[in-house]
Amino acid sequence: MLRIIRTTTLDTLRADSAALPAVREERDQAKQEAALATDSAIRAETVAEQQLRELARAHVARLQAERERDTARTELEETRKELDAARAQVLLDAEDRVTLRKLLRTARRSETRMDRVYVLFRQGAFHSVHATAEAAEIAAEEEGAPRSGWTSTAPGAALPPASEVAWRIQALPLGGMDPQAPRPRSEEPVPTGQ
Repeated sequence: MLRIIRTTTLDTLRADSAALPAVREERDQAKQEAALATDSAIRAETVAEQQLRELARAHVARLQAERERDTARTELEETRKELDAARAQVLLDAEDRVTLRKLLRTARRSETRMDRVYVLFRQGAFHSVHATAEAAEIAAEEEGAPRSGWTSTAPGAALPPASEVAWRIQALPLGGMDPQAPRPRSEEPVPTGQ
């Protein structure tokens, strides 16, 4: 069977046939470009995933470093507080020693022999030592104790708890021997022969 084709249609078919290799070449080139674009996208996605993992690791490391820094700061602050408390205690101990030395010097210089000292306590804690009860009262008043209201307890009576008493003066006997007291026989001087 024969088919009749018009010349214009034939010319169109011939033109399409001649353009077919160029279209095939464009198609192949587009396939290559698509493959390259896909490979580039895959590589970019892989790099992005690696960068995300590295960023997550860096974030975790930074958080851990911040926690360690905060812990170190807390420990440093606690150490500073302990050091300040130790320094304050050393200063108080040094002040107590100075006060005791001063009192001993005063006691040694006095012509009358003291048989007791008066210790001043504030809220049950040692404050100072004095030669007389009056001197202890004066020292307490200089520190803010009221000028009136001083009372004494009977010898041997139980003292109220230190937390209930803001200021307390307690007489303490001094150790040592009284030069006027009789000596035991073994310590009496032995006369020498003439």
